[in-house]
Amino acid sequence: PAFARASLAALLEGPHEVVGVLTQPDRPAGRGRKLVPSAVKALAVERGLAVLQPPTLRDEGAREALAALAPDVLVVVAYGLILPPEALALPPLGCLNVHGSLLPRWRGAAPVQRAILAGDAESGVCIMRMDAGLDTGDVLSRAATPIGPDENATELSARLAALGARTLGPALDGWRDGSLAPEPQPDEGITYAAKLDKGEARLDFAAPALALHRAVRAFHGWPVAEGALDGERVRIWKSRLPSPETRSRLGEAPPGTVLEVGGGALTVMAGDGPIELLELQRPGGRAVGADAFAQGRELAGRRFDAPAARA
Repeated sequence: PAFARASLAALLEGPHEVVGVLTQPDRPAGRGRKLVPSAVKALAVERGLAVLQPPTLRDEGAREALAALAPDVLVVVAYGLILPPEALALPPLGCLNVHGSLLPRWRGAAPVQRAILAGDAESGVCIMRMDAGLDTGDVLSRAATPIGPDENATELSARLAALGARTLGPALDGWRDGSLAPEPQPDEGITYAAKLDKGEARLDFAAPALALHRAVRAFHGWPVAEGALDGERVRIWKSRLPSPETRSRLGEAPPGTVLEVGGGALTVMAGDGPIELLELQRPGGRAVGADAFAQGRELAGRRFDAPAARA
């Protein structure tokens, strides 16, 4: 994905020779379901690099094609496929992974989103030597960055991609010349970032406002937070927590009730007070600001409920 493209771009501008690129097969996308290359493949083709797209590296032929490139090291960034032991053992300097968290916190598939959902104050990247475990390898280098109170997953992912790209080159140099000693991950503080599920994005407005705000931020991009406004499925792209003055001014109401509309926000009652929804999207439409979303409709007093699961 785009997260990996940043590291490839940085390597291409540095002193290291990129002998080839592995990326997943082209996937159908859009209404026409046309095959679309990954962000990494697009850059690789643009720069004239050899591109391999095996559906799995468990296939001996795929590993032979990789071995023919004779890499000194494999750099793995958001690849999304399991590297079997035979692939991990192939390059003399091993396989280095750019991971979007401060390991051992948030090992696994969705570290950026899980950090936001949990309310973490900071995130970061680790350059890790891969082993057979799930993000369990020794860490060569790490870089931390604070998470903004309103920063969403798309924004944080872009920042971490850039941070990982800046950290990767020096880590490769230090690994090659022996100046970087790998550090085993501690046994304390291990958490797992499970793969995202669409069902998680269905908001329950009985939850605290802060939890809802974190969910809107975490699910930005995909799968996007959702609520059902009087039965109509509505995607929620942006929110904020209201000021203390707004909180004290508004009265009580059942969770999910639209309290007021105006000032660029739909103010909705959550489980412990109001939350302001700033950017919303109706089915088949585009995401618009709250004022445009409410135009021509009387929304005050209507209710958001968690939408039912899709059939």
